Amino acid sequence: SGIYKYPLRGRDGRTMILNVSIAPLVGKTGERLGRLILIEDVSQRVRLEDQMVQTEKLTSLGLLAAGVAHEVNTPLAVISNYIQMLAKQLPSDDPRHTLIEKIVKQTFRASEIVNHLLNFSRTGATEFTEVNLNAVIEETLALVSHPFRSARISVIKNLDPNLPPVLGSVNRLQQVFLNLFLNARDAMPEGGMLEVRTAAQNGTVEVEVTDTGVGIPREHLNRIFDPFFTTKGSGRGTGLGLSVSYGIVKEHAGKIDVRSTPGKGTSFRLEFPVVRKGVHVES
Repeated sequence: SGIYKYPLRGRDGRTMILNVSIAPLVGKTGERLGRLILIEDVSQRVRLEDQMVQTEKLTSLGLLAAGVAHEVNTPLAVISNYIQMLAKQLPSDDPRHTLIEKIVKQTFRASEIVNHLLNFSRTGATEFTEVNLNAVIEETLALVSHPFRSARISVIKNLDPNLPPVLGSVNRLQQVFLNLFLNARDAMPEGGMLEVRTAAQNGTVEVEVTDTGVGIPREHLNRIFDPFFTTKGSGRGTGLGLSVSYGIVKEHAGKIDVRSTPGKGTSFRLEFPVVRKGVHVES
C-alpha cells in the first residue's frame, strides 16, 4: 500500500495533481479480495503550498534586494555623473566618445536594474482606493500602443462594461499590466495578437492576458515568477518583472497563474477580490 502523487493533463490543457492511494482490500477471514484505489484531486492545495513558498522566498529576497540596491545606487550615480562630465570635456570628433557612450549606456542599464530591485523590495504601506481595472488596462494599453504598432501586434479587448471595482493602487496595478504587456511583446518578435479579457466571477474580478507568442517551455513554468529568472537572451530584461508583478498581485490579495503552449502562446490569469459594500440597516 502507499500514496503516490501524479500529474495529469486535462482536456482544457491544465495540469491536475492527483493523490493516488492504494491499499489491499481484505475479507473477514483475512483473504485478499483485491485492491482499494482512492484518487483525490489536490491541485488547489499544491498550488496554495507553492504560492506560500514563493511568497516567503520573495519576502526574504526583497529584504536582501533593498540593501543591495541602496548600496549600489550611490556609487553608480557618481560613476554616471563623472563619465558624462568627461564626455563634455572631449572634442566632438574624439574617437573615445564611442567608448564613453557605451559606458553611459551600461550605467543607465545598471540603474534600471537597481530601480527594478527597489520596486521588487518595496514593502511600505500603499494607499488603496476603489479601482476600475478596465480603466487601468486601457491606460496601460495606451502607454504601449506605439511599441505594439512598431512590433506589428494587434490588440483585442473584451472588457466587461459592468466590472465591479477592486481595492488597490492604480500605479502598482498599472505596473503589473505593463510588465505583462511588455513580456507579451517580447514573446512575439514577428508580430502577433494580444487579447485582454475582464469579467466578474463569484465575488472576484478576473483578468486574462493572452498572447500568440513563442510560449514558455513546460520545464520553466514553475520558475516563471522566480526573481532574476528569464527566458530572454543575455542583456534583455532583468528577470524581475514577473516577480514584481507576483508581489503586487499578492499585495492586493489576488492570485496569478500562467498557462503556456510552446509555439502557440501564453496566457496569464489574474483574480482580485471585489470591493465589499457595507450593508446599512435602519433601526
